[in-house]
Amino acid sequence: MKSKIYKFPKNNIKVMSKKITLVLAFIGMITLQSCTVNEDNGNGIDNDTIAEVFEYGNVNFLPNSYSVVLTFPHSIPSSDMVLVYRLSGTFQGEDVWKPLPETYYFADGTLDLRYDYDFTRFDTQINMEGFDLASVSAGYRLNQIFRVVVIPGFFGKNSQVDFNDYNAVIRAYQIDESKIVKVQ
Repeated sequence: MKSKIYKFPKNNIKVMSKKITLVLAFIGMITLQSCTVNEDNGNGIDNDTIAEVFEYGNVNFLPNSYSVVLTFPHSIPSSDMVLVYRLSGTFQGEDVWKPLPETYYFADGTLDLRYDYDFTRFDTQINMEGFDLASVSAGYRLNQIFRVVVIPGFFGKNSQVDFNDYNAVIRAYQIDESKIVKVQ
């Protein structure tokens, strides 16, 4: 008995090939479209981006350089924006956070001291600057507390957030203060 081989007409193969290509193109378009969703809800802030805060306590500025390096718990993307705040006291039971750079002057108007900072993907360096730092009160040099706020992406510069107001930053970027990373 001779077996019979069935041959598809060439037109059917071309039609099936076009249908498979069309289905794959449709799946690709759906996949790429899902990557472009922007969830800023019209407020200029990307709500699906996670900002974070690192707190450093017991920071001391010593006479060797009046500078400290605060190492991040993990590296951050190079596009991230870093803000640094110093705990300057309390008012009506609430912490008062001052943004860096922060400057204090003598009564005659000359510079007493200044806190300033720079940062990399791995750390931030805080510098205490002034003319006679050895005579500055220990209340400004020892046991300082700093919070480093990391805002992902460069979008922060275009937002309407007042970066001088720590509480406004925390609200705007929906940072849960119970999740602040305390670094020693």
